[in-house]
Amino acid sequence: MLTDGRSIPQHVVRLAQTRKTPFLAIDKKVIQHKFEQFQNAMTHARIFYAVKTNSHRRIVETLQALGSGFEVASAEELDLLLRCGVPPQRIISSNPIKIASFIEAAYGAGVQYFAFDSHDEIEKLAKLAPGSSVYLRLSVSNEDSQWPLSRKFGVETEQTVELLTHAARRSLVPWGITFHVGSQCIDGASWVNAIEKSKLAWDMARREGIELRMLNIGGGFPIEYTDSVPSIDRIAKAINEALKGAFPEDIEIFVEPGRAFVGEAGILVSTVIAKAKRNGENWLYLDIGVFNGLMESIGGIQYAMTADRDGPAHKWVVAGPSCDSFDVISNEVELPDLEIGEKVYISSAGAYTTVYASRFNGFPIPKTYFV
Repeated sequence: MLTDGRSIPQHVVRLAQTRKTPFLAIDKKVIQHKFEQFQNAMTHARIFYAVKTNSHRRIVETLQALGSGFEVASAEELDLLLRCGVPPQRIISSNPIKIASFIEAAYGAGVQYFAFDSHDEIEKLAKLAPGSSVYLRLSVSNEDSQWPLSRKFGVETEQTVELLTHAARRSLVPWGITFHVGSQCIDGASWVNAIEKSKLAWDMARREGIELRMLNIGGGFPIEYTDSVPSIDRIAKAINEALKGAFPEDIEIFVEPGRAFVGEAGILVSTVIAKAKRNGENWLYLDIGVFNGLMESIGGIQYAMTADRDGPAHKWVVAGPSCDSFDVISNEVELPDLEIGEKVYISSAGAYTTVYASRFNGFPIPKTYFV
Protein backbone atom coordinates (compact mmCIF):
# COMPACT_ATOMS: atom_id res chain seq x y z
CA MET A 1 0.00 0.00 0.00
CA LEU A 2 1.27 3.46 -0.82
CA THR A 3 0.58 6.41 1.36
CA ASP A 4 2.32 9.73 1.20
CA GLY A 5 1.95 12.80 3.32
CA ARG A 6 4.76 14.79 1.73
CA SER A 7 4.08 18.25 0.42
CA ILE A 8 4.79 19.33 -3.14
CA PRO A 9 6.90 22.50 -3.57
CA GLN A 10 4.71 25.46 -4.46
CA HIS A 11 6.82 26.36 -7.48
CA VAL A 12 5.98 22.95 -8.95
CA VAL A 13 2.27 23.45 -8.18
CA ARG A 14 2.39 26.84 -9.90
CA LEU A 15 4.15 25.32 -12.90
CA ALA A 16 1.36 22.74 -13.15
CA GLN A 17 -1.15 25.56 -13.58
CA THR A 18 0.48 26.78 -16.79
CA ARG A 19 2.14 23.72 -18.37
CA LYS A 20 0.59 20.83 -20.24
CA THR A 21 0.97 17.51 -18.50
CA PRO A 22 2.65 15.13 -18.22
CA PHE A 23 5.93 16.87 -17.48
CA LEU A 24 8.98 16.40 -15.29
CA ALA A 25 10.09 19.20 -12.95
CA ILE A 26 13.77 19.03 -11.96
CA ASP A 27 15.31 21.02 -9.10
CA LYS A 28 18.99 21.65 -9.89
CA LYS A 29 19.69 22.60 -6.27
CA VAL A 30 18.82 19.07 -5.19
CA ILE A 31 21.30 17.67 -7.72
CA GLN A 32 23.98 20.01 -6.42
CA HIS A 33 23.24 19.03 -2.81
CA LYS A 34 23.37 15.31 -3.62
CA PHE A 35 26.67 15.69 -5.45
CA GLU A 36 28.26 17.63 -2.60
CA GLN A 37 26.90 15.13 -0.07
CA PHE A 38 28.51 12.33 -2.04
CA GLN A 39 31.80 14.21 -2.36
CA ASN A 40 31.95 14.75 1.39
CA ALA A 41 31.09 11.13 2.17
CA MET A 42 33.63 9.63 -0.26
CA THR A 43 36.48 12.12 -0.39
CA HIS A 44 38.88 9.57 -1.88
CA ALA A 45 36.73 8.66 -4.89
CA ARG A 46 36.52 10.05 -8.42
CA ILE A 47 32.86 10.53 -9.29
CA PHE A 48 31.47 9.58 -12.70
CA TYR A 49 27.77 10.32 -13.17
CA ALA A 50 25.95 7.49 -14.99
CA VAL A 51 24.52 9.43 -17.94
CA LYS A 52 21.92 6.74 -18.68
CA THR A 53 20.03 7.76 -15.53
CA ASN A 54 18.89 11.07 -17.02
CA SER A 55 20.77 12.46 -20.00
CA HIS A 56 19.20 15.92 -20.15
CA ARG A 57 21.80 18.44 -21.25
CA ARG A 58 21.17 20.80 -18.33
CA ILE A 59 21.81 17.99 -15.86
CA VAL A 60 25.12 17.26 -17.58
CA GLU A 61 26.01 20.96 -17.49
CA THR A 62 25.09 21.22 -13.80
CA LEU A 63 27.26 18.26 -12.83
CA GLN A 64 30.09 19.30 -15.12
CA ALA A 65 30.25 22.67 -13.36
CA LEU A 66 30.55 20.81 -10.05
CA GLY A 67 33.53 18.83 -11.33
CA SER A 68 31.86 15.48 -11.96
CA GLY A 69 33.11 12.92 -14.40
CA PHE A 70 30.70 10.91 -16.57
CA GLU A 71 30.09 7.28 -17.50
CA VAL A 72 28.71 6.56 -20.98
CA ALA A 73 27.65 3.53 -23.01
CA SER A 74 26.86 4.85 -26.48
CA ALA A 75 27.94 7.26 -29.18
CA GLU A 76 24.91 9.46 -28.50
CA GLU A 77 25.79 9.84 -24.82
CA LEU A 78 29.41 10.53 -25.76
CA ASP A 79 28.39 13.16 -28.30
CA LEU A 80 26.24 14.90 -25.68
CA LEU A 81 29.20 15.17 -23.31
CA LEU A 82 31.55 16.43 -25.99
CA ARG A 83 29.02 19.06 -27.08
CA CYS A 84 28.82 20.17 -23.44
CA GLY A 85 32.59 20.59 -23.37
CA VAL A 86 33.36 17.67 -21.05
CA PRO A 87 37.04 16.75 -21.49
CA PRO A 88 37.70 13.11 -22.45
CA GLN A 89 39.80 12.65 -19.31
CA ARG A 90 36.55 12.86 -17.32
CA ILE A 91 34.73 10.21 -19.39
CA ILE A 92 34.74 6.44 -18.85
CA SER A 93 32.73 3.57 -20.35
CA SER A 94 31.76 0.80 -17.94
CA ASN A 95 29.43 -1.11 -20.25
CA PRO A 96 31.36 -4.37 -20.80
CA ILE A 97 29.55 -5.00 -24.10
CA LYS A 98 30.10 -2.10 -26.48
CA ILE A 99 29.20 -1.45 -30.10
CA ALA A 100 32.35 -1.27 -32.23
CA SER A 101 31.51 2.13 -33.72
CA PHE A 102 31.14 3.56 -30.21
CA ILE A 103 34.55 2.25 -29.13
CA GLU A 104 36.06 3.83 -32.22
CA ALA A 105 34.35 7.17 -31.57
CA ALA A 106 35.23 7.22 -27.87
CA TYR A 107 38.87 6.33 -28.46
CA GLY A 108 39.08 8.87 -31.26
CA ALA A 109 37.75 11.54 -28.89
CA GLY A 110 40.42 10.70 -26.31
CA VAL A 111 38.54 8.42 -23.89
CA GLN A 112 41.00 5.98 -22.30
CA TYR A 113 39.03 3.88 -19.79
CA PHE A 114 36.89 0.92 -20.89
CA ALA A 115 35.33 -2.04 -19.06
CA PHE A 116 35.31 -5.60 -20.40
CA ASP A 117 34.29 -9.10 -19.30
CA SER A 118 35.04 -11.37 -22.26
CA HIS A 119 37.70 -12.35 -24.80
CA ASP A 120 35.61 -10.89 -27.61
CA GLU A 121 35.50 -7.50 -25.92
CA ILE A 122 39.28 -7.58 -25.50
CA GLU A 123 39.65 -8.21 -29.21
CA LYS A 124 37.37 -5.29 -30.08
CA LEU A 125 39.25 -2.96 -27.74
CA ALA A 126 42.66 -4.14 -28.95
CA LYS A 127 41.68 -3.41 -32.54
CA LEU A 128 39.74 -0.16 -32.03
CA ALA A 129 41.27 1.33 -28.86
CA PRO A 130 44.87 0.05 -28.70
CA GLY A 131 46.79 0.95 -25.57
CA SER A 132 43.69 1.95 -23.62
CA SER A 133 43.27 1.24 -19.90
CA VAL A 134 40.80 -1.56 -19.29
CA TYR A 135 39.03 -2.81 -16.19
CA LEU A 136 37.41 -6.19 -15.64
CA ARG A 137 33.78 -6.52 -14.56
CA LEU A 138 33.26 -9.03 -11.74
CA SER A 139 29.94 -10.70 -11.08
CA VAL A 140 28.81 -9.99 -7.51
CA SER A 141 25.69 -10.65 -5.47
CA ASN A 142 22.72 -8.38 -6.22
CA GLU A 143 20.38 -9.86 -3.62
CA ASP A 144 19.71 -6.55 -1.83
CA SER A 145 18.95 -4.54 -4.96
CA GLN A 146 15.67 -3.67 -6.65
CA TRP A 147 17.12 -4.23 -10.13
CA PRO A 148 19.72 -7.05 -10.31
CA LEU A 149 22.41 -6.51 -12.94
CA SER A 150 24.79 -9.47 -12.55
CA ARG A 151 23.18 -12.08 -14.79
CA LYS A 152 23.97 -10.19 -17.99
CA PHE A 153 27.43 -8.95 -16.99
CA GLY A 154 30.53 -10.01 -15.10
CA VAL A 155 32.89 -12.93 -14.54
CA GLU A 156 33.92 -14.99 -11.53
CA THR A 157 37.24 -14.46 -9.78
CA GLU A 158 38.67 -17.65 -11.32
CA GLN A 159 38.63 -15.98 -14.75
CA THR A 160 40.43 -12.84 -13.58
CA VAL A 161 44.02 -13.77 -14.38
CA GLU A 162 43.23 -15.34 -17.75
CA LEU A 163 41.30 -12.30 -19.01
CA LEU A 164 43.66 -9.66 -17.63
CA THR A 165 46.66 -11.54 -19.03
CA HIS A 166 45.00 -11.79 -22.42
CA ALA A 167 44.28 -8.04 -22.35
CA ALA A 168 47.96 -7.32 -21.64
CA ARG A 169 49.06 -9.60 -24.47
CA ARG A 170 46.82 -7.63 -26.82
CA SER A 171 48.61 -4.37 -25.92
CA LEU A 172 45.90 -3.11 -23.58
CA VAL A 173 46.71 -1.83 -20.09
CA PRO A 174 45.06 -3.91 -17.32
CA TRP A 175 43.95 -1.04 -15.11
CA GLY A 176 41.49 -2.35 -12.55
CA ILE A 177 38.43 -4.21 -11.36
CA THR A 178 34.80 -3.09 -11.40
CA PHE A 179 31.49 -4.44 -10.11
CA HIS A 180 27.88 -3.38 -9.67
CA VAL A 181 25.76 -4.40 -6.67
CA GLY A 182 22.51 -3.73 -8.56
CA SER A 183 20.31 -0.68 -8.80
CA GLN A 184 18.53 0.71 -5.71
CA CYS A 185 20.63 -1.41 -3.34
CA ILE A 186 19.55 -0.95 0.28
CA ASP A 187 22.37 -2.61 2.22
CA GLY A 188 25.93 -1.31 2.57
CA ALA A 189 27.03 -4.89 3.21
CA SER A 190 26.52 -5.57 -0.50
CA TRP A 191 29.37 -3.20 -1.35
CA VAL A 192 31.49 -4.65 1.45
CA ASN A 193 31.04 -8.19 0.11
CA ALA A 194 31.77 -7.03 -3.44
CA ILE A 195 34.92 -5.21 -2.30
CA GLU A 196 36.10 -8.38 -0.55
CA LYS A 197 35.52 -10.38 -3.74
CA SER A 198 37.38 -7.73 -5.73
CA LYS A 199 40.27 -8.01 -3.29
CA LEU A 200 40.52 -11.75 -4.04
CA ALA A 201 40.63 -11.04 -7.78
CA TRP A 202 43.14 -8.23 -7.24
CA ASP A 203 45.48 -10.49 -5.24
CA MET A 204 45.21 -13.28 -7.82
CA ALA A 205 46.29 -10.83 -10.52
CA ARG A 206 49.14 -9.47 -8.44
CA ARG A 207 50.56 -12.95 -7.80
CA GLU A 208 50.79 -13.33 -11.57
CA GLY A 209 52.66 -10.05 -11.95
CA ILE A 210 49.67 -7.93 -12.96
CA GLU A 211 49.71 -4.64 -11.04
CA LEU A 212 46.24 -3.09 -11.04
CA ARG A 213 45.68 0.56 -10.12
CA MET A 214 41.93 1.20 -9.92
CA LEU A 215 38.82 -0.19 -8.25
CA ASN A 216 35.45 0.94 -9.63
CA ILE A 217 32.69 0.31 -7.08
CA GLY A 218 29.89 1.16 -9.54
CA GLY A 219 26.56 2.68 -8.59
CA GLY A 220 23.36 1.33 -7.10
CA PHE A 221 23.03 3.88 -4.29
CA PRO A 222 19.38 4.06 -3.20
CA ILE A 223 16.91 6.92 -2.95
CA GLU A 224 13.66 7.28 -1.06
CA TYR A 225 10.49 6.32 -2.89
CA THR A 226 7.84 5.18 -0.40
CA ASP A 227 10.16 3.49 2.10
CA SER A 228 13.13 4.90 3.96
CA VAL A 229 16.59 3.83 2.78
CA PRO A 230 20.09 4.03 4.27
CA SER A 231 21.75 7.40 3.82
CA ILE A 232 24.71 7.92 1.52
CA ASP A 233 26.79 8.69 4.62
CA ARG A 234 25.91 5.33 6.16
CA ILE A 235 26.68 3.35 3.00
CA ALA A 236 29.87 5.34 2.37
CA LYS A 237 31.07 4.61 5.90
CA ALA A 238 30.74 0.86 5.26
CA ILE A 239 32.54 1.22 1.92
CA ASN A 240 35.35 3.34 3.35
CA GLU A 241 35.95 0.88 6.18
CA ALA A 242 36.02 -2.06 3.75
CA LEU A 243 38.56 -0.31 1.53
CA LYS A 244 40.84 0.67 4.40
CA GLY A 245 43.91 -1.55 4.40
CA ALA A 246 42.52 -3.90 1.76
CA PHE A 247 44.10 -2.14 -1.22
CA PRO A 248 47.25 -0.06 -1.76
CA GLU A 249 46.76 3.51 -0.55
CA ASP A 250 47.68 5.01 -3.92
CA ILE A 251 45.03 3.22 -6.01
CA GLU A 252 42.24 5.15 -7.68
CA ILE A 253 38.65 4.60 -6.56
CA PHE A 254 35.95 5.24 -9.17
CA VAL A 255 32.26 5.48 -8.29
CA GLU A 256 29.26 5.85 -10.62
CA PRO A 257 26.18 7.37 -8.93
CA GLY A 258 23.17 8.04 -11.12
CA ARG A 259 19.83 7.63 -9.38
CA ALA A 260 21.41 9.02 -6.19
CA PHE A 261 22.05 12.38 -7.87
CA VAL A 262 18.89 13.02 -9.88
CA GLY A 263 16.14 10.74 -8.57
CA GLU A 264 14.89 12.88 -5.71
CA ALA A 265 15.40 16.04 -7.78
CA GLY A 266 12.47 15.19 -10.06
CA ILE A 267 8.68 15.32 -9.74
CA LEU A 268 6.45 14.03 -12.53
CA VAL A 269 3.23 16.01 -12.84
CA SER A 270 0.24 14.21 -14.34
CA THR A 271 -3.49 14.74 -14.82
CA VAL A 272 -6.40 12.43 -14.03
CA ILE A 273 -8.04 11.49 -17.34
CA ALA A 274 -10.58 8.85 -16.20
CA LYS A 275 -12.00 6.91 -13.24
CA ALA A 276 -13.79 3.57 -12.99
CA LYS A 277 -14.88 0.87 -10.56
CA ARG A 278 -14.04 -2.68 -11.66
CA ASN A 279 -14.61 -5.84 -9.62
CA GLY A 280 -14.75 -3.85 -6.42
CA GLU A 281 -11.57 -1.88 -7.16
CA ASN A 282 -11.31 1.87 -7.74
CA TRP A 283 -9.32 2.67 -10.88
CA LEU A 284 -7.65 6.01 -11.54
CA TYR A 285 -6.21 6.70 -14.99
CA LEU A 286 -3.45 9.27 -15.56
CA ASP A 287 -1.99 10.83 -18.69
CA ILE A 288 1.34 9.19 -17.84
CA GLY A 289 1.95 5.47 -17.59
CA VAL A 290 4.40 2.63 -17.83
CA PHE A 291 5.29 3.29 -21.46
CA ASN A 292 5.81 7.06 -21.39
CA GLY A 293 7.80 7.49 -18.20
CA LEU A 294 7.13 4.99 -15.42
CA MET A 295 8.78 1.87 -16.82
CA GLU A 296 10.47 1.08 -13.50
CA SER A 297 7.11 0.44 -11.88
CA ILE A 298 7.21 -2.89 -13.74
CA GLY A 299 10.27 -3.90 -11.74
CA GLY A 300 8.74 -3.02 -8.40
CA ILE A 301 9.57 0.66 -7.90
CA GLN A 302 6.68 2.08 -5.87
CA TYR A 303 6.39 5.79 -6.56
CA ALA A 304 4.92 8.11 -3.95
CA MET A 305 1.89 9.95 -5.35
CA THR A 306 0.36 13.11 -3.97
CA ALA A 307 -2.66 15.23 -4.88
CA ASP A 308 -2.59 19.01 -4.58
CA ARG A 309 -5.57 18.99 -2.23
CA ASP A 310 -6.55 17.15 0.93
CA GLY A 311 -9.49 14.83 1.45
CA PRO A 312 -10.42 11.40 2.80
CA ALA A 313 -8.05 8.81 1.33
CA HIS A 314 -9.28 6.03 -0.94
CA LYS A 315 -7.39 3.05 -2.29
CA TRP A 316 -6.83 3.19 -6.04
CA VAL A 317 -5.35 1.08 -8.78
CA VAL A 318 -3.44 3.67 -10.81
CA ALA A 319 -2.97 3.08 -14.53
CA GLY A 320 -1.65 4.88 -17.59
CA PRO A 321 -3.43 6.16 -20.71
CA SER A 322 -2.51 3.50 -23.28
CA CYS A 323 -4.79 0.77 -24.59
CA ASP A 324 -2.39 -1.91 -23.29
CA SER A 325 -3.67 -3.64 -20.15
CA PHE A 326 -0.05 -4.02 -19.01
CA ASP A 327 -0.01 -0.26 -18.41
CA VAL A 328 -0.65 -0.37 -14.64
CA ILE A 329 1.57 1.86 -12.50
CA SER A 330 0.53 0.61 -9.07
CA ASN A 331 -2.07 -1.75 -7.65
CA GLU A 332 -2.67 0.14 -4.42
CA VAL A 333 -2.25 3.87 -3.86
CA GLU A 334 -4.01 6.05 -1.32
CA LEU A 335 -5.30 9.34 -2.75
CA PRO A 336 -8.38 11.54 -2.27
CA ASP A 337 -11.45 11.04 -4.44
CA LEU A 338 -10.02 13.00 -7.34
CA GLU A 339 -11.95 14.28 -10.33
CA ILE A 340 -11.01 14.25 -13.99
CA GLY A 341 -8.65 17.14 -14.67
CA GLU A 342 -7.06 17.22 -11.21
CA LYS A 343 -3.31 16.80 -10.80
CA VAL A 344 -1.29 13.94 -9.33
CA TYR A 345 2.36 14.53 -8.39
CA ILE A 346 4.79 11.61 -8.57
CA SER A 347 7.87 12.10 -6.39
CA SER A 348 11.46 10.85 -6.79
CA ALA A 349 10.95 10.67 -10.54
CA GLY A 350 14.15 12.26 -11.84
CA ALA A 351 15.85 8.94 -12.64
CA TYR A 352 15.01 6.39 -15.33
CA THR A 353 11.74 8.03 -16.35
CA THR A 354 12.00 10.30 -19.38
CA VAL A 355 15.03 8.35 -20.63
CA TYR A 356 12.98 5.14 -20.66
CA ALA A 357 9.89 6.78 -22.16
CA SER A 358 8.58 5.97 -25.62
CA ARG A 359 5.77 7.35 -27.79
CA PHE A 360 3.90 4.05 -27.68
CA ASN A 361 0.26 4.47 -28.69
CA GLY A 362 1.07 8.05 -29.71
CA PHE A 363 1.28 9.42 -26.17
CA PRO A 364 3.93 12.10 -25.58
CA ILE A 365 7.20 11.76 -23.73
CA PRO A 366 7.05 14.20 -20.78
CA LYS A 367 8.82 17.50 -21.29
CA THR A 368 11.39 18.53 -18.69
CA TYR A 369 11.36 21.88 -16.90
CA PHE A 370 13.97 23.12 -14.43
CA VAL A 371 12.92 24.95 -11.28
